[in-house]
Amino acid sequence: MKQPSILLDLAFLRLWTGATASGLATWALPFVLGLAVFDRALAATDLGLLLAARTAGFLAAVPVAGVLADRYSRRGVVLWAGLAAGAAAPVIAAGLDRSVLLMAAGAAVAGAGQGACRPAYQALTAEVVDADRRQQANAAMTLAVRVTTLVGPSLAALLAAFLDTWALLVGIGLLWLVAACVPGSGTRADIADRPPRGAAGGPGRTPFLAEFAEGVREARRHPWFLAGLGALTAVIATGYSATGVALPLVSRDEYGTEVVLAGAMTAYTAGALAGALIIARLRPRNPGWAALAGLAAYGFAPLSLVFPVHPVVVMTAYAVAGLGIELFNVPWFTAAQREVAPDKLARVSSLDFLLSYGLAPIGLAVIAPAIDAFGATWVLAGCAVVCFAAPAAAALVPSTRAFSRPAARDGAP
Repeated sequence: MKQPSILLDLAFLRLWTGATASGLATWALPFVLGLAVFDRALAATDLGLLLAARTAGFLAAVPVAGVLADRYSRRGVVLWAGLAAGAAAPVIAAGLDRSVLLMAAGAAVAGAGQGACRPAYQALTAEVVDADRRQQANAAMTLAVRVTTLVGPSLAALLAAFLDTWALLVGIGLLWLVAACVPGSGTRADIADRPPRGAAGGPGRTPFLAEFAEGVREARRHPWFLAGLGALTAVIATGYSATGVALPLVSRDEYGTEVVLAGAMTAYTAGALAGALIIARLRPRNPGWAALAGLAAYGFAPLSLVFPVHPVVVMTAYAVAGLGIELFNVPWFTAAQREVAPDKLARVSSLDFLLSYGLAPIGLAVIAPAIDAFGATWVLAGCAVVCFAAPAAAALVPSTRAFSRPAARDGAP
C-alpha cells in the first residue's frame, strides 16, 4: 500500500516548516545586505566583512551545538538558536549607517544560530520520523532548502519594492522566530532508549572537548562515513569553488554575458529539485555506491568550463551536478540517522557540517590565485578530476556500498 506523504505527519510538518523558515532567512540575508550596498547604506568591503563574520559564527557554533544537542534537548537547541538568530536581525538593522562593528556582531550571532540549527535539525528528524520514512523526510527537507534558494532572494527582491532594508532585516528576524517556535519535540518511542543526557555521572558532567571527542570516535567507527565525508569535503572545496569563482569569470570573459552565470545557477537548482523528488521514492540496490556516483556528477560542472562549448552544454552540466548532489545528500543523511548511535548523532552531524562546509572558504580563497598562476583551463580540469576521483576512491571502502557497517560476526558487538 502506498504510504501517505510525509508532509501529512503533523510532527514532521512542524519541523519542515521551521527548517523552511530558517532556510528562507539564511538565503535572504546576503541578498538584503546586497540591497543595502546598492542603496549605498553599506560599502562593498563592509558587506564582505559581514558575510565573513556570519561564516565565522556558523563554524564556531556547529561543534558546540552538536554537543549541546546530544547533551540536552534537540528541540531546546533549535529554540535558542532560532531566538538568537532572530534577535540578531534587528541588531544588524540598527547598525545600518551607524556601526559596521555592531552589524558584524549581529551577523556573527545570526551565523551562529544558523550553524546551531543544522545538527539539531538533523538529529531531531531522526526523533520525529520512523526509520522506514526517513529517506522521504530527508528528501522533503532538502527540497525545502532548494526551494528557499530560489524563493529567498526573489521574495526579498519583491518586498524591496515596498519595504526598506531595515524592514526587510526585521522580517528576516521574524522568519527565525518561526524556525525557533514552530517545530515540536521528538515523539518517537525509541527516544527513551537513548542514554540519559545531563544526569549525574553522565554526559552532562563530561567536559565539552571530551564529549566532542566521543562524537569523533563514533564517526571513526563507521568507515563508510569517513570515506564519504572525505569525498564530500573534496568535492565541495573544489567543485563549489569553481562554481563560486570561475563560473562568473568564464561567463564574463568567454561568453560576454551574465546569462550563462544566471542560467547555470538556475539549472543547478532545478536539477537539485528534481534529484530530491526522485530520491524520495528511489531505493537503489547499492545505495552508497549510487550516492557516491551522484556526488561524482558534480565534476561535470567544472569540466563544462574547461572547453569552449555552447552555453546550453554548461547549463546542462550544472543541472546534472544539482541532480547528483541530492542523489547523494538524502541517502547520506538517512544513513547517518540509521547507523550512528542516537545519543551521538548531533555530534557526528556537526562534524559533517564542520568539515564539508568549513573547508569551502579555503577553496574559494585559493582558486582565484591558482587561476592567475596556472590558468583557468588547468585549474578547472584539476577541480573536475578531484570531483570524479574522490567519490571513486571512497567507493573502494567496502562499507560504502550500502553506507552501513558489516554485520557483527560470531556474536561480536
